[in-house]
Amino acid sequence: MEDWDSYSAGLRERGKEFSALHPELIKGFGALNRGASTTKHIDAKTREFIALAVAVTTKCQGCIDAHARKAKAAGATKEEIVEALGVAIALNAGAALTYSFHVLDALEGTGQG
Repeated sequence: MEDWDSYSAGLRERGKEFSALHPELIKGFGALNRGASTTKHIDAKTREFIALAVAVTTKCQGCIDAHARKAKAAGATKEEIVEALGVAIALNAGAALTYSFHVLDALEGTGQG
């Protein structure tokens, strides 16, 4: 398991280095993040549930760290977060099932089906 506090501190240090090397990219990323965080129809907690589900499905540890902290700050309980992650788990299983159908297509395309 990760030491999330150390991991987060390490990311911040690398982020500073990256920002110094490519400041315009980091400014653009910041603008994108601010735009995505400015919502009119969903609350912060819901947004963080979505962010955590996406972070899990994309395997982004930095995103998991950041959005777990933000979800907690938005008042999300561990139980609510686990239920939201259940959606991510189900969709990953669904994606594996759907892509398994592509294997059947590929087999038929290769004359194996």
